[in-house]
Amino acid sequence: VQLQASGGGLVQPGGSLRLSCAASRSIFGGNVMGWYRQAPGKQRELVATIASGGSTKYADSVKGRFTISRDNAKNSVYLQMNSLKPEDTAVYYCNVHILLVDSDYWGQGTQVTVSS
Repeated sequence: VQLQASGGGLVQPGGSLRLSCAASRSIFGGNVMGWYRQAPGKQRELVATIASGGSTKYADSVKGRFTISRDNAKNSVYLQMNSLKPEDTAVYYCNVHILLVDSDYWGQGTQVTVSS
């Protein structure tokens, strides 16, 4: 499975961005799609995940500001980011975890910069 992420960019504090990630093929079986981010000098961290059944999980730092969603017909996952802060600046990676084979697939990353 190949993942193609898009939607990053430069935005002012308080602004919004929407990230998209499309998988190259249909993903069958139970799976979890998600977004992670890595800031300079820091470890990659979970931002949000959404399971094939629809349940979601968010990092405390983004709760109430970010919303994850998915479109199974388009093999895609999205991250709506509102009220962005400078500390949200990072490279954002999309991920698919396929439960049956316990395998992870990663997109190439998209840069999000929040700065005035």
